[in-house]
Amino acid sequence: MFFALSFGALTLHAMSQRLRPVCLVLRAFFALPALLLLSGCDFNFWRMDGHQTTMIAEGPVARTQLELFWVTVWVTLFIFVAVGAVLAYATIRFRARSEADEHAEPPPQGHGNPLIELGLIGASVLALVIIAVPTVKAIWSTYDVPEADRKDALEITATGYQWWFKFEYPSEMAALDNAGAKSPLVTGNELVIPVGKPIRIHLRTVDVNHSFWVPKLAGKVDMTPNRRNLLWLKADRPGYFWGQCAEYCGDSHAVMRFRVIALAPNEYAEWLQQQQSLAREVAVKPADAAKPRAKVTALRSFRTNESGVTAQFDLDPLKSWQSKQLPEKNEDTALIAQGRQLFAAKTCNACHTVRGHGAMGIQGPDLTHFGSRSTVGAGLLENNSEQLRRWLRDPESVKPGNKMAKAYRDNKITLSDEEQVALVAYLESLK
Repeated sequence: MFFALSFGALTLHAMSQRLRPVCLVLRAFFALPALLLLSGCDFNFWRMDGHQTTMIAEGPVARTQLELFWVTVWVTLFIFVAVGAVLAYATIRFRARSEADEHAEPPPQGHGNPLIELGLIGASVLALVIIAVPTVKAIWSTYDVPEADRKDALEITATGYQWWFKFEYPSEMAALDNAGAKSPLVTGNELVIPVGKPIRIHLRTVDVNHSFWVPKLAGKVDMTPNRRNLLWLKADRPGYFWGQCAEYCGDSHAVMRFRVIALAPNEYAEWLQQQQSLAREVAVKPADAAKPRAKVTALRSFRTNESGVTAQFDLDPLKSWQSKQLPEKNEDTALIAQGRQLFAAKTCNACHTVRGHGAMGIQGPDLTHFGSRSTVGAGLLENNSEQLRRWLRDPESVKPGNKMAKAYRDNKITLSDEEQVALVAYLESLK
């Protein structure tokens, strides 16, 4: 099909100079689908319904921003059509029709029409006003929670790291140990919120500039060192929403992702109660301790930054996330106990917190209820046994430049296949 379109363009080029303007228009008409074919477009690009599309608004902030976008599009489209129509008319109406016309002396030059010039200035000002009024309104309404709803807002602090996000719930206290000590609830890379409730997010960073962006819920806002920034959002319905760092922040910026899970109020309350508790304790069953260990197979190879999400997970990610909230039915309790010992022996507890298990590191994400999360590696991989083991084996190949890989090198940490499997079993048990 591409060759047929190209042949048509060449044929038009060979037509007489008299039809040159028409030829140019037709060549452009044929060239556009040819370029689309070369780029691999499947002609469904106008749907724009991907995970991080801004064309689907699922909350009031995103809806306000989408409406402003369409106002700007229609105004600029009108200007484009008007200017293009005048240009096309002048090109066709006053084109040179003969060789004598091409070499004729230019006509007397004027200095413009004051009425037309004033009219164009007025039209331009009107177009700017049409765009400016909803723009200013959107800036005020999307900067912070409306005054009437502020007392009901849930306060959350989001902190950007290279390359993951920490979420802290200052008003929700979680158990730190069996002695009754408590601290604000902290999670990593998955922000869980109740549907219909305003969420006021305080944006922070501990290193470089990041940018917090959940396209279907709210536009991007920068996380700047030593500066207080705010963003608010609200989800209209239960859902699973993709987020992304939108400010270049280093080697693995493109794979610095996160998720927002919006739950019905009763489901959110259940999740919150679970997250506030200490890490799950798994007692070793005598049957598991006595049974022989199965032979561990080698892990298959992956490309650097290769996405690790199954088609089943992508089909209904919210359902997949919900399924992660319950313990596995046939878990190997002896293997979990071995993994817990390795977690301390390999100094994982120096960087990660597991409340109730003696691990209180703060360099990496809190892992107290890691098994209930749907992703690994800040949203790059699905949280399943294969992808978790892939991350533990070689984090550098998954997310180049990350601090966990550096800790492996600096502390000469290595994991055998058997140790990887045991650590996976332990981490998956942390529901």
